[in-house]
Amino acid sequence: MDKYRKVMIVEDDPLLSIVEGKLVEQIGFRVAGKAKSGEEALDRFYDISPSIILMDVQLSGAINGLEAIKNLRENEVTIPVIFLSGDDSELVKKQAHELGCVDFLLKPVSKNVLSESLHKAENSVIKPQFAA
Repeated sequence: MDKYRKVMIVEDDPLLSIVEGKLVEQIGFRVAGKAKSGEEALDRFYDISPSIILMDVQLSGAINGLEAIKNLRENEVTIPVIFLSGDDSELVKKQAHELGCVDFLLKPVSKNVLSESLHKAENSVIKPQFAA
């Protein structure tokens, strides 16, 4: 499989993690690994070496999805990120876009919407807008 089609799923809800993984694979991408918290995502990121991150915003643990991606961006990691959230507040969306996300999707996400986002991520160039 194409090395650019490796997706890391960061989701603390076990059922949603399974569903998201199945959708990713049905769309033609490979789930390279999963994490349940921001801390675990940061710990496993370099071992998994994904080409795209599918990141829940609200996660169990001390580091949420936004903070985890901010940490990667501060370390000059420009991987495409698709945020998933049940919270569509303007503040959360603004923070996600400042981190250079490809898309911000509301849960539950449909296969068609996720497919569009994954293909957009596959072809994107990330330019985070926050000041480090």
